[in-house]
Amino acid sequence: MKRLLFSILVLAGLSVLLMAFPLRALRQDKEKDIFTAIKMEEFHNQKVADELKEATHTIGHRLTGSDNGKKAEQFALDLFKKYGYPDARFEEFEVDAWSRKDVALKIYYQGSDTNAVVKGSAITVPAKLEPGNAGCITLPEVVSLAHSPVSADVFARLIDVGNGLKKDFEMHRDSIKGKIVLLNINIYPKDSTLKNLHRSEKTALAIQYGAAGCIFINQVEGRILLTGTASVDGQLISIPAVCICQEDGQSLRQCLQLAPFTNARIRMHNKSGKIKARNVVATIKGSDPAGEEIILCGHLDSWDLATGAIDNGIGSFTVMEIARVFQKLKIKPRRTIRFVTFMGEEQGLLGSRAMVKERLNQKTLNKIRAVINLDMAGNTQGFNAGGRPEMENFIKTVIADIQAVEPSFKGTFANSAGLHSDHQPFLEQGILTIEPEGSLDSYVYKFYHSNKDDFALVNPEHMSLCAMYVGMMLYALADTEHIPAQMLNEEETKAFFIKANLKDELILEKQWRWEK
Repeated sequence: MKRLLFSILVLAGLSVLLMAFPLRALRQDKEKDIFTAIKMEEFHNQKVADELKEATHTIGHRLTGSDNGKKAEQFALDLFKKYGYPDARFEEFEVDAWSRKDVALKIYYQGSDTNAVVKGSAITVPAKLEPGNAGCITLPEVVSLAHSPVSADVFARLIDVGNGLKKDFEMHRDSIKGKIVLLNINIYPKDSTLKNLHRSEKTALAIQYGAAGCIFINQVEGRILLTGTASVDGQLISIPAVCICQEDGQSLRQCLQLAPFTNARIRMHNKSGKIKARNVVATIKGSDPAGEEIILCGHLDSWDLATGAIDNGIGSFTVMEIARVFQKLKIKPRRTIRFVTFMGEEQGLLGSRAMVKERLNQKTLNKIRAVINLDMAGNTQGFNAGGRPEMENFIKTVIADIQAVEPSFKGTFANSAGLHSDHQPFLEQGILTIEPEGSLDSYVYKFYHSNKDDFALVNPEHMSLCAMYVGMMLYALADTEHIPAQMLNEEETKAFFIKANLKDELILEKQWRWEK
């Protein structure tokens, strides 16, 4: 009897295995067919660069809360509907938003006994600075950083704190109070042993140490001005923060060496108040009754100095391109896919935080199994698993499947977590976040957040490659039976950030919700 029972169990096990092999083969064949279809559709019919070109030329910048921002939201909604998503919708949110008005920066120097020449197109002082020799320079090119005060007029001694890292502020801790600090946006000169901080985190340190204002130096040649938020939490900061170009920054540093008692005056006016903005969402309904979701997102908004073609036109319009391809191919995955273009990312992840807050209120956040975020994404060469080791085998397998369809795909793999884009609010809730790995043409990065971020920088082929490979990864995530990474609980999320060395950054951003 025991032998008979054993034989029955063996036969049952074999039958399950025999059934599983054909099913697995069928799934692999289906995936290969869809990957191939995505490749061919993108190769022959890609629309992404043309749509972005039209938006940059007809709308201009896409600042959240501005008339241009509203035009961009409508453009995205109309594009989703044109691509076959009649139920695409706005998700409105109300937040405090900031916009610039006017700014002026003057430098006042007092001579010393040092003889030297200071060279610079905007900052020029006499070759011989004698005691009592004084002068005033008005910098013609300066830009306010976002969330600076609505009104400020600060006159104070200028002090150079180098890269503006914690150790730099500590080095000058007894001299900073009441001064205007001069500091670098990036690490300068380059030093791979140092981890840079976001400009908002450097501003937060300046405020902690009692500074009266910040003058940031952009490290890119060509008189390029850079903007961006100087606030870690999207609220107005208490001191003015401005950015000047590299050439003027170098000259100002030389001026400080000649005349250590140099003063600066920052005067500015800005606008801040409640605005309504709209995320744009299009949906492919999944077949799984459990209602699990994958989000593919990119921020639609930009700063107002230029049209934001790179940051983040290439990301948000690639989201819409992938939505077009999926609808054209009539892809029906297991999980629901949400295609989202967020507003307010540049001013503090406003749109993505609004969505997470709403989903928490609805108690549906746990339905989101993964978020793929496209921020300045292009020329995709691989994927980053976002610091989740349990995803390594899955993503490497998908990479191999992509290479089987397109052998030129490099298939790089990384597994690290970072902040400062629309994936962050989801990451803070323990949700898996994935980003494409790749690199744009090297010269493009010098125009980040700058007054020269226009369509001339866009490489249409790089956008198409991103749409192709991210589309394949999106389908794999949306249709697989099992995603290895589960949503982390509170303690697991805390441990995740500590392991990723992100605790100090989250504390500076006032996003660390655990004990200090």
